[in-house]
Amino acid sequence: MLITAVREVQIPILATMLLGGCAAKLTRARALGSAESGLGPTALFPMRLRRPVAVGVCAMEFGLGAGLIATAGRFGEHWPASSIRLGTAVLFLVAACVLLELRGARPDVGCGCFGEFSTAPVSARTLARAALLAVAAMSTIGLPPLQLPHRGSAVALPLVVLAAELVVIAALSPELGEGLVRLGYTEPCELRILDEQRTLSSLRRSTQWRRHAGTITAAAPVDMWRELCWRYVVFPSRDGSRETEIVFAVHLRARRPAVLSAQVDAVTGEVLPWPAQLAGQPLRPARLTRLARLTRLGRLSRLGRLARRRRLA
Repeated sequence: MLITAVREVQIPILATMLLGGCAAKLTRARALGSAESGLGPTALFPMRLRRPVAVGVCAMEFGLGAGLIATAGRFGEHWPASSIRLGTAVLFLVAACVLLELRGARPDVGCGCFGEFSTAPVSARTLARAALLAVAAMSTIGLPPLQLPHRGSAVALPLVVLAAELVVIAALSPELGEGLVRLGYTEPCELRILDEQRTLSSLRRSTQWRRHAGTITAAAPVDMWRELCWRYVVFPSRDGSRETEIVFAVHLRARRPAVLSAQVDAVTGEVLPWPAQLAGQPLRPARLTRLARLTRLGRLSRLGRLARRRRLA
């Protein structure tokens, strides 16, 4: 009885998720005038393929969501219903794999599952939700046609199962926080502060922090901002009698993020060589490659000036 109730409630849940995701993507695409703007995984494709991929995903979500509803009863019994449900499971399995790749390649891009609400970077919660929905879709294969309960007492168990699963999905959905922000129940600054605290925690566990902690003169950063896949953190420091600043660049990656650093003059913004006790420490070739990428277009030479401009503004 319980297993049957669990399997039956998956049909409306999956249909709602698919149709809701399709509607959210279309709403964002209409607002921004770009079909690919509402889907995060399109960032993995070349520019010429992003639009057809985004349109194809929306079409599949709409078709599968409508198909789940249409084949829930006697219409479409047997193989049509099984085909739709198998296709839904495959879609969510592929989505989990794509989100895993997106998390490693573009950690600054959201999953795009629900348009403008899915701007947070892909996390383990997002991957777990996709896997959960894939398992839910597979559990519906071979399920008999759904029927409305004839007694009021028979409605209680499906409703309890439905409410419990919705709570689990809500807990795995970062979109809930964005929705609360838009409703006014959570301040946007609270989410930003939480993100900054995670960056500082990763920074203080890094080798770069331990290497330069002795020259830092304040416990809190004087500036912090984000550019693409990097978050920059500025700490005041001292090099002998000279007032300096150490700029850390922390890559937006969930586990073991890369951390780079540069020392700049606090007045002129000029990049300074490290003190003698630090300059003699060799850098690994991989670290040199990442540092070369970071310094392209003279970015490091402007970090000090950017920090001062932000504080003055």
